[in-house]
Amino acid sequence: MEFILEPWHWFVLGILLMLSELVITAFAALWFGIAAIMVSVLLWLFPMMGITTQVIMWIILSVLCTLLWFKFIKPLSIDKTKAGLSREATIGQIGMVIRVGLSHEQIVVRFALPVLGADEWNCRSLAPVEVGDRVCVVDIMGNDLVVQPHIPINNK
Repeated sequence: MEFILEPWHWFVLGILLMLSELVITAFAALWFGIAAIMVSVLLWLFPMMGITTQVIMWIILSVLCTLLWFKFIKPLSIDKTKAGLSREATIGQIGMVIRVGLSHEQIVVRFALPVLGADEWNCRSLAPVEVGDRVCVVDIMGNDLVVQPHIPINNK
């Protein structure tokens, strides 16, 4: 008795490989799973494919999916934070005070976009501020950002 692979076998294998990506963080099983689902579609369209052809197609499609990931998709996921940018790119960023009363008269500020790689910073304030106040970065002192209350410009 010869075992015959059906399209649903490849589909289930593809789903299992993609789900295994939750455990394996290499981000490779995803592309093998997508390739297996593609083989299931090809086998459904061309039911006379032999098992050797199916496995070869799966290997080729796995390699293609992985290469396409590195060539086209991964460059789109480049970190768009302000990490590594100059001091001038950081000055002027506006955030909101989320905690006051820390040691050394520091406050914690959360920024809408990450500043220098983090969205929350311990800051030193030039004027008294309260939780919920908006502040603007005016300087960088060591590992802390120096902020002052942000005064919006009203166009009347």
